[in-house]
Formats: sequence, C-alpha cells, structure tokens
Amino acid sequence: MERALKIFFLISLIASGTPLFPLCGQEKEGMVKYTPDFRFNDGIYLNFDQVKLNSPIPKAKLLTSIDYNDREFFKKILAMDKIYFYDNMGVRQEIAKNTIWGYSRNGVLSIQIQENFNRITFVGSICHFVADITTYDNRYYNSPYGNYDPYYSPYGYSNYYNPYNSYYSPYRQSNMTRNELKQYLIDFESGKILEYDIENTELLLMKDNELYEEYVQLSRKKKKEQMFVYIRKFNDKNPLYIPVQ
Repeated sequence: MERALKIFFLISLIASGTPLFPLCGQEKEGMVKYTPDFRFNDGIYLNFDQVKLNSPIPKAKLLTSIDYNDREFFKKILAMDKIYFYDNMGVRQEIAKNTIWGYSRNGVLSIQIQENFNRITFVGSICHFVADITTYDNRYYNSPYGNYDPYYSPYGYSNYYNPYNSYYSPYRQSNMTRNELKQYLIDFESGKILEYDIENTELLLMKDNELYEEYVQLSRKKKKEQMFVYIRKFNDKNPLYIPVQ
C-alpha cells in the first residue's frame, strides 16, 4: 500500500510539471544567467552598482542635442566634460564625465580607465578586459644620482632645489610618457578592478576552494600559462546572474 502511494505521488508530480529534483542554482528568481548572447541595457552607468542591476541612465533621460539614433551617440556625448540627465525623480542632474563607470552600446559594456573607454570582451563572475594605459617615467640623464633625486620634494619644488635639473644643466630631468596595453580583471561581486597577474588570479579563485587548491599546486610558470583557463573554469562553476529589467 505504501509503495503504491509513492508511485501515485510521483506520477502526480510529473503530471503537474513539478521538477523531481532541484535546479541546483541554475535559475534565480528575477535573475537571468549570463551567456555570450546576453545584452546589457544601453545607457550610461554612473557606478558599478548600476552595472550589477543592469540599470543605466538610458538615452531618453540624457539631456543632449545629439540625435538618439546617431551611431556615434555615445562617442559624441562622452566627448563632453559633463553629462546632464534626469534622475528617477525627474530632477535635472549633472556629473563630470571622468567620474562615471562606463556605458553600454548594443549590449556591450565599456569601462572608463584614465578617461578612455575600453570594451569588456569577457564577462562573467570574473571579467577580463584590455585597456590602453599611459604610463609616466621620470628619469635623470647623466645625473650623478642616476634615477634617484635627493632633491625631490613631494610638493613639486624639486626643480628649484635641484642644481642638476636646470635648463642649461647636463643633468636634466626627462618626463617620458608611453602608451601600453594592460590586462585587467573585474570581480563582479565587489566591482574591484585588479591587474591581470598570478597573485590577483589566486585572490579571486579563493572563492572556490577546489579550483584554488588546484591552481596553487601548479608551478609559477604553469600558473602564468593557466591564468585564463582557471578564470574560465571559475566562471563555469560560478555563473553570473543579472537582474531582469
């Protein structure tokens, strides 16, 4: 009799469409699992909280004379120093362009680094992107002190005190700048931006004990070679969920 009741109960569940086993976190209420087909809502993201909520300032709330259908809409509006928009209360607001997080165009996120916007081509619980970075290198040529300046002042008066840095001195300072491509990671839980290196990869993998233990057992050479492989593994085991808007 008991066996017959169990069979009847299972048949009833199947007939009603109720799943026999839990979905193991594959679905979350009000959220959608990120896949390469996912498209973020277009607009300007003031901060990372708006990215996590997939809730930017849409074009319709931006105050501008630029045609909303212009293919270069975001390029043109982000060429300005300030951005004007209406908030959720309908109040006009303004914000400096260099303080925003980034924007989304055609569903693809771009993040601001050094006032340049860089596409995030790999999105997940751990994101990866490449940015064009300007670096500065202050060197002293022919100086008896080499790269060390004993007359340096953090208040910007080193040239006044330094006898080896006048225009006619053979010991002149050269402020060199150069552009280079650097790789970065984003922890989608906190929004932190980290340099793409072994130490930061280990730091992020610590959230998954199994993967972390695997990774730390590798030689340093293998760790460097396998960084992206383990980031992919992490994202597969710990999928990203985005709110449905």
